[in-house]
Amino acid sequence: MKLEGHIVDIPNRRIFKGEIIFADGRVISIVEKENNVNHYILPGFIDAHIHIESSMLVPSEFAKLAVRHGTVSTVSDPHEIANVLGVKGVEFMIENGNQTAFKFNFGAPSCVPATSFESAGAVIDSEDIKSLMAHPEIKYLAEMMNYPGVLFDDDEVLKKIAWAKHYNKPVDGHAPGIRGGDITKYIAAGISTDHECFTYDEALEKLQKGMKIIIREGSAAKNFEALIDLLPEHFENMMFCSDDKHPDDLLLGHINKLCARAIRKGIDVFKVLQVSCLNPIKHYDLQVGTLQIGDAADCIVVEDLKDFKTLQTYINAELVYDFGRVHMAEVAFENLNNFNCNKKEVADFRFESTAQKIRVMECHDGELVTNEIIAESLIHDGNLISNTETDVLKMTVVNRYKNEKPAIAFIKNFGLKQGAIASSVGHDSHNIIAVGADDVAICKAVNAIIEVKGGICATRFYGGQDLVKTLALPVAGIMSDKNGETIGQQYQELDAMAKSMGCTLHAPYMSLSFMALLVIPSLKLSDKGLFNGEKFEFTGLEVE
Repeated sequence: MKLEGHIVDIPNRRIFKGEIIFADGRVISIVEKENNVNHYILPGFIDAHIHIESSMLVPSEFAKLAVRHGTVSTVSDPHEIANVLGVKGVEFMIENGNQTAFKFNFGAPSCVPATSFESAGAVIDSEDIKSLMAHPEIKYLAEMMNYPGVLFDDDEVLKKIAWAKHYNKPVDGHAPGIRGGDITKYIAAGISTDHECFTYDEALEKLQKGMKIIIREGSAAKNFEALIDLLPEHFENMMFCSDDKHPDDLLLGHINKLCARAIRKGIDVFKVLQVSCLNPIKHYDLQVGTLQIGDAADCIVVEDLKDFKTLQTYINAELVYDFGRVHMAEVAFENLNNFNCNKKEVADFRFESTAQKIRVMECHDGELVTNEIIAESLIHDGNLISNTETDVLKMTVVNRYKNEKPAIAFIKNFGLKQGAIASSVGHDSHNIIAVGADDVAICKAVNAIIEVKGGICATRFYGGQDLVKTLALPVAGIMSDKNGETIGQQYQELDAMAKSMGCTLHAPYMSLSFMALLVIPSLKLSDKGLFNGEKFEFTGLEVE
């Protein structure tokens, strides 16, 4: 078969009218040739770091949304499902992804559990990493979130890195705010990327010390504006990623949106496309085509080089997306899960106290990093309760793997005036996490999640009755067994409900899911208690 149009040759920085011929899944001919076709043909986009599970879709359904936006491949860390199901979860992702044309490139999760300060459903140790690294479909050691383990020469951490080196596979980083001598040691351990930079200066230091920087723009964490000005000078060592992207956002766009934003800032189109199409291939040794003779025929047809609206997507010369229609078959799969806790009582969420002040987590829209602030407590009948007037709300993390007492903390900037929201998508151990205006609502939201063995929900008192809306996630409690359009619509309804209850955050459920991520400073909550991510130790809720 053949394609005609304006051919974008990124390595040689040329755009010319021509014809491309495919055969046996590869590019066999590219010739300059006059034609009357106005669209552009270029290599497909690659998301350089994403957790497919955060889309709430299994890989085969994620692919159907991604190809609409010209994405042909991802570099995917399956540590979300690994924290629930261990190596079995990683194998599920590979098997499901392999049944599609889409080019998934999975890593071996390096931190399962993410820390020893939380309860996960599984453990992946250095022997498991050894076994996974021998698998040809495992392309890299996924983000090393345990940076204290690297800095303090933890034996198990160093063994995991050593196995990646043994198989000559790169090691992804995760080092938010780490600077100076600490980042020098972290890089020297063999860690080559970071997607957690939240300031220009931090990213610049890491680039200068030899790291590849991945600009992240997900549903909750958004670092594009802070880092994009580095791209013109450092484009050879940068990539784009989503990290975590919810289904409603994925319906609207993917890496193509980041390219369009970069172009609007006046950045050279070849630099933008090298970052989004070529750099991940070189860094991770991906079997993805670059639109050169002999390459796999992975390419896209776009309307222009400004908005990058995708018209067609080809993977190994197979037309998987064609002017609004996705040509990818349904994939059958089993709903694996690990969910073993009983419903809770309202009394389980009491926190007996006489403290006048409490330690509060302050979240920020578009950021995973939180602040620690001290706030006045509100006590009723000896119980610390939410204060909707000051927007200091009760939050809980409930162990989903066994029956334990819920952990309690308080959080500012969610804005809820009534009701509660909850989710079993709670990075990284995926326990149940909830925040609400009162204990009764929190209990109802948590129990709604337990009833369906995983999902996201919102509950409120409306029209004289309790209104509970739930999106079930029966695959490991973090993914749906439905398609992207269905889940995207249900998610939008829940998002709207949370905002109708007063939440002011752009992505309430995505932000909520990260409030249990202990490896991001400074204050977070695990199922075992309130945690100081800077000192890497538990801390008290009550302030003397």
